[in-house]
Amino acid sequence: MDHGQKPTPHLTHESWHRSILKSLSSSPADEEELLLYSYNHVMHGFSARLTPSQLSEIQNSSAHIVTYPDSFGKLLTTYTPKLLGLKRHSGIWPAASYGEDVIVGILDSGVWPESESFHDEGMSPVPQRWKGKCENGISFSPSNCNRKLIGARSFSKGVKHIGINKELDYDSARDFDGHGTHTASTAVGNHVLGVSHFGYARGTARGVAPGARLAVYKVGWATDTEETQAVDVLAGMEQAILDGVDIISLSIGFDPTSYFTDPIAKGALSAVEKGGLPATLDRSFVATMTLENGLTIEGTSYFPESVSLTNLTLYYGKGNMSKAICNDTSLDRKEVAGKVVLCDSYGLDVSQQIIEAERVDAPGTLVKEYVTRDRNPKVKSMNFVFTRFGKESAPQVAYFSSKGPNPITPGILKPDIIAPGVNILAAYIPNKPFMKVGNHDLTTDYAFMSGTSMSTPIVAGVGALLKAIHPKWSPAAIRSALMTTAYAKDSTGRILKPQFTGIGTPVHFGAGHIDPNRAMDPGLIYDMGFQDYVDFLCGLEYTDEQMRIILKRKKWHCNKKLSHELNYPSFIVVLSNETTYPTAMNLSRVVTNVGNDTSVYKAHLENIPTGLKIRVEPSTLTFTEKYQNQSFVVSVEIDRDFLMIIYGFLKWIDQYGHIVSSPIVTINF
Repeated sequence: MDHGQKPTPHLTHESWHRSILKSLSSSPADEEELLLYSYNHVMHGFSARLTPSQLSEIQNSSAHIVTYPDSFGKLLTTYTPKLLGLKRHSGIWPAASYGEDVIVGILDSGVWPESESFHDEGMSPVPQRWKGKCENGISFSPSNCNRKLIGARSFSKGVKHIGINKELDYDSARDFDGHGTHTASTAVGNHVLGVSHFGYARGTARGVAPGARLAVYKVGWATDTEETQAVDVLAGMEQAILDGVDIISLSIGFDPTSYFTDPIAKGALSAVEKGGLPATLDRSFVATMTLENGLTIEGTSYFPESVSLTNLTLYYGKGNMSKAICNDTSLDRKEVAGKVVLCDSYGLDVSQQIIEAERVDAPGTLVKEYVTRDRNPKVKSMNFVFTRFGKESAPQVAYFSSKGPNPITPGILKPDIIAPGVNILAAYIPNKPFMKVGNHDLTTDYAFMSGTSMSTPIVAGVGALLKAIHPKWSPAAIRSALMTTAYAKDSTGRILKPQFTGIGTPVHFGAGHIDPNRAMDPGLIYDMGFQDYVDFLCGLEYTDEQMRIILKRKKWHCNKKLSHELNYPSFIVVLSNETTYPTAMNLSRVVTNVGNDTSVYKAHLENIPTGLKIRVEPSTLTFTEKYQNQSFVVSVEIDRDFLMIIYGFLKWIDQYGHIVSSPIVTINF
């Protein structure tokens, strides 16, 4: 809606929205039945349940700009801090006072407030700038909050027309899924001693920013479709901005769409205006299986008991493809009872195979190994519950990680960075079974979860630490610091690679794996303000109406920038070896000195393959004061017959040891 047309008698936009709905010829007596949410920050407008005729009436209003149907999304540790290099007495943790008084907002499935991860022992009073609150609801009250958990709200008006499963969820900020509790404790959980996942990864659990405050906005609910509605997510973002949240963590995925039709993108841009990808660890959970012929095989196991099993028959569905891959309902309970079941892997996701093995109560573990040729294979022994560190190359890009390039704007390299997202141990809800062994439901206060959902709060936690050290940094500055200090090589010194498959490129890992300690002193940053995003949107050739929708204003100034001209800390160019297309491109950038007052940076090009020519002008940047800006141009040229994806790195290095690294990727189409 055009908020500039709000009649003077209405003191608030919400009252105007209510009057619009009440004036509809087919409106019910109570406009509450139509209105879901009124928005003034993430966008200008409201969400409502309307019939086609009601919608038509609103669209005929001069204040109407555009209408969108609701969209749907889905919800996508003890060792993680060590992998990130976080130490109690040196580095970013003490420098940031563990994120003290930074407020992190988690938009997810709620919170289990009684978890030890949310205790407030030793924390100072709640910051006076905080404007949020803890709401009353089913099994939740303001008394559940403390100096750690300072806010808890729920947003369900959109999803209620689908129907919340009241047997599987609470109509309040309380978590009945475990996802929200897990992500919240991953980001800002306090120190808790002696936790484990049924004996695995035993140690002290803590979030990335254990000194930060937590505000929870429940927008994910238990429904038959397991989907989250965008109107509820937008309402949560709106409230987080109003409450004064510093960092927003949203572990919910929506299908990609144009920015002017993407409500979450518009909400994120509003948050930026107000100021406000997974990897594996080098930790494994090991079970050993020794065959009767003496061969010992190691595999990953989460069997929740420290036991040794002996003299077991080894079962493999030889000659039957369905049984060999443990296909759904393929195994006979009597045939496999008391045996160790081997399943061939036919894809990266083995969850269905595990479910099928559990369905027939096969004792033991699923082992991804090719079956032996013995006629009567036996397992001499199996041993469980053993955590091992450091043997594998790490990190690796998880198989479920979102890969680039960006489908909406290929001129921006995605992902930005990667962060731990596999086997993250964090708080869980104790009233919901996490797993089943035999006929026994097993619950736990701390559990492993994997996914991009687990990476998001880790990055949010690191962002909170950086915000504590550099409170005036923009969101773009924080992103730049994370990207330019990331590392692109694993523990063996080789380029990061995808888990299970192929050779890695920045299309898989972006700028690399986050390194929080280096990020607090990046030397240079690629900064951006709101106008930079406006120029970027102008370069996408959106219509005036589409720009008006995104920017929530009638007037704006455009300096058109193509996507590759955005002041991003990475470079990607899409070229072609077709004779009618260019084979060269120039990309300009501006960097800001946030390191030493006087410094000289020299450009270094690394890993430049045959077929790719890169030139940087000027090749030396001299700074005489802090916060001084300098510009440079990267010229990229390719040979006609180069490979589909080739890349190198630009590194600005000064005399004080700052290394400001950016990937340069070229894609042939």
